[in-house]
Amino acid sequence: MSIHFDVKRIIKVPKQKAYEGLLDLDSAKQWMQGFVGINRLDEGPLRVGSQWKETRKMFGKEATEHFEVVELNEPDKIVLRCDGTKGTTGKGEFVFTYILASTNDSTEVSLYGEIKGLTGLAKFFGKMMAGAFKKACAKDLDALKGYLEK
Repeated sequence: MSIHFDVKRIIKVPKQKAYEGLLDLDSAKQWMQGFVGINRLDEGPLRVGSQWKETRKMFGKEATEHFEVVELNEPDKIVLRCDGTKGTTGKGEFVFTYILASTNDSTEVSLYGEIKGLTGLAKFFGKMMAGAFKKACAKDLDALKGYLEK
């Protein structure tokens, strides 16, 4: 059973700038909540297959998760996968799909999240976890919006 959530934000920048902002790991320290560090596992611009480990302070503790770019359709779509088995979470698969659409002089960013592969208590508490993930993703999009609109 997968758990789904979505978050939408309007960012007052052109679609290309929003797309690039979502993929600019070097600027994450400027806006990302609880940012500790990002360790790229490859070099060059992000592309399908690019991977990194992202460390943040969440709920008072440092957590490191392993991300991979699954799909890029510039400047309309970005799909990222977080393999929970390779990070602090220890289980599950988290897929984040960003769809970007132009609206006048702004961009609507729609984030669709899917959580798969939870077992045991994590599965039981999955719906509550989805709420926490949705809230964290909304805060991230708000922070990115503030950064890009400066």
